Amino acid sequence: MGIKRRHSALLALVLLAATGCDSTPGAPAESTGAPSTSPARSVARVCAHPAAGPAKAPAGAVTVDPKVAGDLAAKTKSSPPNTTFWLRPGKHRLAPDRFAQITPKKGNRYVGAPGAVLDGRKTNQYAFGGAARDVTIRHLTVQGFVAPHNEGVVNHDSADGWVIEHATIQKNSGAGLMAGARQRVRASCLRGNGQYGMNAYKGTGPLRGLVVTGNEIVGNNTDDWERRREGCGCTGGVKFWAVDGADVRGNWVHGNRGAGLWADTNNNDFRIENNVIEANDGAALIYETSYNAVIRKNMIRRNNWVEGRRYADRDDSFPLATVYVSESGGEPRIRARTDKIEIYGNVLENNWNGITLWENADRFCNSPANTSSGDCTLLVRDSDRCARPAIASAPLYADCRWKTQRVDIRANRFVLDTSVVGCTVKCDRMGVLANYGTYPDWSPYQGERVAEAITRKQHNRWRDNVYIGPWKFVAHDPSRVLDFVQWQNTPYQQDTGSTLDPRDGG
Repeated sequence: MGIKRRHSALLALVLLAATGCDSTPGAPAESTGAPSTSPARSVARVCAHPAAGPAKAPAGAVTVDPKVAGDLAAKTKSSPPNTTFWLRPGKHRLAPDRFAQITPKKGNRYVGAPGAVLDGRKTNQYAFGGAARDVTIRHLTVQGFVAPHNEGVVNHDSADGWVIEHATIQKNSGAGLMAGARQRVRASCLRGNGQYGMNAYKGTGPLRGLVVTGNEIVGNNTDDWERRREGCGCTGGVKFWAVDGADVRGNWVHGNRGAGLWADTNNNDFRIENNVIEANDGAALIYETSYNAVIRKNMIRRNNWVEGRRYADRDDSFPLATVYVSESGGEPRIRARTDKIEIYGNVLENNWNGITLWENADRFCNSPANTSSGDCTLLVRDSDRCARPAIASAPLYADCRWKTQRVDIRANRFVLDTSVVGCTVKCDRMGVLANYGTYPDWSPYQGERVAEAITRKQHNRWRDNVYIGPWKFVAHDPSRVLDFVQWQNTPYQQDTGSTLDPRDGG
């Protein structure tokens, strides 16, 4: 849990796919008026322009009256599974008890009329909970609930097969939305929630088959949990934990405090594509202690200004990245749609730093310094085996640690205009590096072993990229800052087929 904070030809870019949501071409981030030098991109502007629900009750639906407090919960309880409920226009309330949430039955559908709002009034903790599968929530605003830290308001218990579509989930504490297996979140507004827009976590095992498409994910982590619990690793527009198979497509992820998207601990098989990720305080994307992903055709701009500047002001030399791959890599032994981490066809424009590949020498099973305490890699079933003397020999030497390996960074466009970002140093870097040594004394990863491995032995490659601006490159450890020629030449031999124009990308 948490992270260690310390082409030759331009690829033709593809506009974001229309994914069943309203969109506005080239809409800028609301928090900045900085000009863009990149092609216009459509964004999922669903918070400002939500799709309207049905003005009349669907055939066979149970009508819910906003004038009767608790009407929705009562009618849910008295109706059979697979019932459709139509919420009339107005503000719907639950009973004035913090645990007065709705407990759907299998296959229930909750459909809001135009103007239908379910309001927790800062009294109720949860809106929808329980274990029922295949529940649908559509055209409904859910707001004002006060879920505790690390808990969620909608699908509180991470039930499977839910569909959240054309919904607005906003101004709640905790996570606006939790996720179960096979969950579909489409064309919805996840806005201004206290911790996460969505927390994809299921304590009983891997969460499989998650789709997040065409949503606007904006302004979350209003309670600023990383400041309240430093290093908690518990924030983001969306946070993914142990998700096996996720498609994250066509979303507008912007203005979140902290990271936009964060996959943390034993995630696998992600497709992150055709998103606009911009103006988040921290990284656009963190992929941490996880496996096998395709990250492609995203527009990534003006991210990491707040956190990047904070670290620079502390005289921290670590290249805190906008796309941060931390102890994550391609692993052919784990089934996925790719056996690498492929990062290609993206535009990264005027962010604080670019892509950093990092491997913390302490991130191995049973390490007392591993911040993912209690977890082990997906390659080791019995974590007790990751101890001396066995951990010093194959296969455990490799399998007991999360490795940044088989990362292929190709055909991307990196643009940096320092006058737009407002910096003179430490915002202009790519990196592949590790820290020195580790402990305890029985650790087999002492000295520079991990730094040498990530830099030269684990098949991490930049190639066929376009750089515009005064880019620098960090290799092996934070002290080795290279120019483009050094980066391309022996011993690093990175960015074959790439070009660099060192002038600011204005």
